[in-house]
Amino acid sequence: MLIELSKGITLHPGTFTAVIAPEKKILAALNENTDLQRFLFLYICGNYSRILTGISRTSANFEVRRPFTADQFLTVITEAAHTIVFIEHDPTQFDGAGRLLDTVASALRQAGREAMVILWAPASDRSFAVLARQADRVIEIVSEEPVPGTRGVSSRRMTRASRAGAGAQKTLEVS
Repeated sequence: MLIELSKGITLHPGTFTAVIAPEKKILAALNENTDLQRFLFLYICGNYSRILTGISRTSANFEVRRPFTADQFLTVITEAAHTIVFIEHDPTQFDGAGRLLDTVASALRQAGREAMVILWAPASDRSFAVLARQADRVIEIVSEEPVPGTRGVSSRRMTRASRAGAGAQKTLEVS
């Protein structure tokens, strides 16, 4: 059982992986792998989910749990007995409960010893970064779509030297 996120990027059982990826990319990885329906799959999200309605799962092996607090989240993780545990990161679960972040991160790592544990977010934040420190791997997949307002190029301003082109600097002098 493997989940291919992108060509050459595969998630394996027995690991805790933190993934930062666009919604479309993670949905494609979950929906295009019909083999996943054979395994016990636990989907964990908070009060609001960005992708749950986009997951096409008809299997009886697909379970959804919605903890609203860090304490409830910790309970769900420690009680999980699934082959695949997919967590849609919700930073609001850790509001006022920062003291539990390290404990939750350790529980995710422990769960990853016996299952494929995936912590997903479309972008990193403080609580995601703390949880990801315990991950076996951290994977970030950048969106192939241009960010709105950037006209498909880097949003950095061009300096006078970079606009000058190839004749701006021919050698690097170090003293």
